[in-house]
Amino acid sequence: MAGGKETPRQRMIGMMYLVLTALLALQVSNQILQKFILINDGLERTSKNYIQKNQFSVNIISSTVEQQGNNPLDVPKVAAAEEIRAKSADLYRYLEEAKTAVIEQSNAINDEGNFKTSALKNTDIPGNIFNNNRLGYEMQERLNAFPEELTQMLADLNIQLSFEKIAKDASEIDLFKNDVDVNYKDYVNLNYVKSPIGAVLAIISQHQNEVLNIESEALTAITNSLGSFIFEADNLKARIAANSNVVAAGTTFEAEMFLASSSSSTELKMTADGREVPVEGGFGKIEFPVAPASNYDDRGLAPRTLSGEITVPIGGQDSVFNIEYEYFVAQPVIKVSSEVVNQLYAECANDLVIEVPALGNSYAPEFSVSGGQAIKGSRPSDVTIIPVASGTVNIGVSSGGNRIGTVDYDIKPVPAPTIRPFTGDTQIDLQNPVAASSLTNLQIRAIPEPTFGRTMSRDANFEVTGGEVRLVRNDVPRESVNITGQNVAVRNLLAQAQSGDKLVVIAREVTRTNFRGNKIKSTVNEVYPISIR
Repeated sequence: MAGGKETPRQRMIGMMYLVLTALLALQVSNQILQKFILINDGLERTSKNYIQKNQFSVNIISSTVEQQGNNPLDVPKVAAAEEIRAKSADLYRYLEEAKTAVIEQSNAINDEGNFKTSALKNTDIPGNIFNNNRLGYEMQERLNAFPEELTQMLADLNIQLSFEKIAKDASEIDLFKNDVDVNYKDYVNLNYVKSPIGAVLAIISQHQNEVLNIESEALTAITNSLGSFIFEADNLKARIAANSNVVAAGTTFEAEMFLASSSSSTELKMTADGREVPVEGGFGKIEFPVAPASNYDDRGLAPRTLSGEITVPIGGQDSVFNIEYEYFVAQPVIKVSSEVVNQLYAECANDLVIEVPALGNSYAPEFSVSGGQAIKGSRPSDVTIIPVASGTVNIGVSSGGNRIGTVDYDIKPVPAPTIRPFTGDTQIDLQNPVAASSLTNLQIRAIPEPTFGRTMSRDANFEVTGGEVRLVRNDVPRESVNITGQNVAVRNLLAQAQSGDKLVVIAREVTRTNFRGNKIKSTVNEVYPISIR
């Protein structure tokens, strides 16, 4: 590109262009056409980074000239830098419009926003747009005028730096100039005639990169020509700035590694979003709680921008450097784990695990309950909820003083147990007579509903505590004993019993002992006749 020794970035850009143009001579497959789109995407991302970098360079030139007292020799360089940025932006937009024309005329993108493979193969539309309609020749003229204009602008500032043409004919490219099958082609026929859509988009994106690279070199030359100030950087730290610290398997990890420097002898002042940032050894430490966003996208993310200022005393005056950093707030989704997660049982110990995976190790939960009470468990995410008798339980979840959200549950009444008579551990078959001798160990048991008994074992302790057992002969009651617990003393009744008599079990009260040891009584009315043989 520029005169003198090329940088690795310049050599890479030149090689990329040669690869793109060389591939046009091949009969490419669908996979290669798709690779062109991937290359185009990568070039467009690089362009966005270039634009930010170049705008930052313009800002640095302007602020540096101002901070150094607006030296008359340097003041014109501010206007030149801004004009270079404007020219580059205008040419970049012009190339972007050319890509848009190619995409629209070829109908290359489907309703889902993805490129159609069939459209990427189209070789007629590029030839019509760039050759027949002469857009390619106009583009070549504008592309090659840009480096000439920047060379002259730098010369007017007494900066000696020149740039090569961007849009070259085949005879001007080393790879093709000795190839008789290609070297006769001009820029348009070399790049666009009989070229597939995918390759054409990548070539134009490559030109955008070249425009921005030339701009970058010009701005760097202007920056280097400015008067300087001394900033003794005696603190160095190695840093890695990644696009994301969460990377899915199979994707690419992207980051920048750099050396950050600061001065321990210079008193720096830093703010982030208007809040003062503590500075140690010339480096600021930003730390603040992130408030929930009002709107999240379909990925559960909300964009935020952190605006910072670094104030540096230069030449007896404070100079302010502005910086912006874009980040995303992830929607904290509350995850509840429990065997009874859909409904909570009234006045019972419902054990829940309430987590917010997005908060990771910073999760420090606090729970507030409406319609019940909460008891913290052994782990931060463990909580036991004891609902009131009926209605709804609202559990508010907060972390580090920030409210995350709420989870709501209906309160489910404790299911009534099933009452059954037993002899020892054997349930009595009420359909068949029972020998009187086997009834000496009569038990009246209250059996919890299976799901409740399994999931709420601390609250599923039932006992029949009220009722009676009658000895009945020919439908006439003769004697009875009270039921006060599971075991019933019926020996006196059995001593009077005859074949054909019945023991009639009447259950009137069931007592449940909850997890706290409290006795909760409920009324029942169930009758079980046991025939004696």
